[in-house]
Amino acid sequence: MEQSGHIIERIQEALEATKSIFAQYTPGQVKAHKKAGGDPVTSADIEVNEILLQSLLRKGEGWLSEESTEDFSRLGAKRVWVVDPLDGTKEFISGIPEWCVSIGYVVDGTPVAGGIFNPQTEEMIVGGCGLNVRYNGELCSISTRTTLTDSVILGSRSESMRGEWDIFKDAPFRIRPMGSIAYKLALVAAGKADATWTMVPKNEWDVAGGVALILAAGGEAYEPNGVQRKFNSRNPLMTGLVAHSPMLANEVREAVSKHSKAYS
Repeated sequence: MEQSGHIIERIQEALEATKSIFAQYTPGQVKAHKKAGGDPVTSADIEVNEILLQSLLRKGEGWLSEESTEDFSRLGAKRVWVVDPLDGTKEFISGIPEWCVSIGYVVDGTPVAGGIFNPQTEEMIVGGCGLNVRYNGELCSISTRTTLTDSVILGSRSESMRGEWDIFKDAPFRIRPMGSIAYKLALVAAGKADATWTMVPKNEWDVAGGVALILAAGGEAYEPNGVQRKFNSRNPLMTGLVAHSPMLANEVREAVSKHSKAYS
């Protein structure tokens, strides 16, 4: 418990340290260029990555970040930081307040502590195994809803624009399109929505922090095939992600199965 509390403090301090960087940028008025794979990146992504690296990494720990050169020595580490300095870069560039810094702390393949910070909405959500989850310093809890009827599902903004959520247009729940997957996971962990899922492949750095929060809140997080991910894999690419409270498990799995068949 003491060790976990110390890790939470490190996460929170690192997230706080990024505020000085984001104070120099105005979302919606940010220049970006394309990375080799075509995804956008800004100077903020790089600067935040450096401050997280300096704030978090200690001797003997591994490091996996979207904006760092891959270092496979992490595979031999028991404890690994899995971070995305800016998840939702497209939203950041557009000025849509659905992006965040995401930090995940993985021990033996399991995300045991994590935190996200959305500077535009001033939301900070942190939590860890045995320490619950806090939303801007206040204890919070995952949804207690027992049915998907009238629930709020956080879907991908880009997937919705492509029509990939149209299958649920007559469903008894409401789809709220949103950007960053890390932000969506954190909001579900904090009880601000009931579930989220995506059939689109994600990398471990996109979701490690959010998965840690979901697990800390007592929720469930797994890939669309139902398998719970072991993090710090050589290949960080995942098939997608599903997250929700335990009480919604059966209905969410049914909806995900329907979505998966339509998507394929």
